[in-house]
Formats: sequence, structure tokens, C-alpha cells
Amino acid sequence: MTSSFEFHTYPARLSDAQRDRVLGVLREGAAQGKLSHDTFMRRMELALTANRSEELEALTADLDSGGRWSRQLMRFVGGVSGFPGRVRRAWWAERLPKLLLPAPSPYPLLIGRDPGNGLRLSHETVSRTHAELTVHGGRWLLRDLGSTNGTCVNGQRVTGTVSVREGDQVSFGTMAFRLSAPALRPPV
Repeated sequence: MTSSFEFHTYPARLSDAQRDRVLGVLREGAAQGKLSHDTFMRRMELALTANRSEELEALTADLDSGGRWSRQLMRFVGGVSGFPGRVRRAWWAERLPKLLLPAPSPYPLLIGRDPGNGLRLSHETVSRTHAELTVHGGRWLLRDLGSTNGTCVNGQRVTGTVSVREGDQVSFGTMAFRLSAPALRPPV
């Protein structure tokens, strides 16, 4: 009677660290625009169901960066491709209507659609009492008053009170302006 023993060796189970590395490379590839959304989703599914490390390596073979040179090239291309957008925003900002800052007063300047406001903006995206502009310690402060469409300064939505100065871009709803200081009168 002969007995034969067969030993079956199974491939080692993939570690969570291996999967996490591949998932990170896939996320980075999608963020850089190297993968379409559908390709990204399909490769994520394959990474989560892969049984061997060779399967994982195949999913990222075309995404591994070539090192420092490749990263610098991508950064340069990103900067060059963003240039027209920066020029367009600068051109647009210079053509905004000016909003003349009023003379300092102990009372806040209310801004909104309501006729009782110091600055009335008749536009459907502006709330009745949208924002207020005050002077405190020689600085202009802008505060959103819970408007529906928000107040922005230099493209950032205002939460709370922010300091503003001449040259800042401000928008109330979709109405945008560039702040301007009053011209100084020559001495008499």
C-alpha cells in the first residue's frame, strides 16, 4: 500500500496594507485625471476582490509615478494649464463696478434689498438685510446677516465678521463689486 501525500500550498493572503497602498495610488490617479470615473470605480472593485499581489500590481502598473522628475513635470503642466483661468479672473476682477466705502460712521451700513438699508441692491439674489459694513479701530469689517445666497470676500464665503480693505472683491448674492476708498480732498 503506497500512500501519497499531496501538499497544497495556497498563495499568501493579501495584507490590508497592500490593498491600502493600491487604493491610495488609484485615488491619486483619479485626482490627477489619469483615470476616468468608471475606470477608477472598476479598478477599486478589482482591488477589493483581488486574491494575489500580481493582480494588485496590474491595477496600478500604468499609474506609478516616475519619481521626482515626473512630479515636477506634472506640477509645471498644471501651472501652465491654469494660467488662462488666472488671467480671465484678473481681467474680470478689474472690470467689476466699484463700491465706494462710505465715510466712517458710528452706525453700521446695512446692505440689502430693503428700502431702509443704507445701500440698497435690487437683485433677486440679495436678501432684504443681507450684510453690514462697520468701522472699528480704523478697519472696515463686513458681516453677513444670515443671507440666503451668502456674502463673499475675494472668492471666500464670509462666516462671521471679516476685515475688508480697498481693492477687495465683495459679492452679495451674485452682485459683485471691488471696494474703493474715497479720494482724499486736497487741503484748502
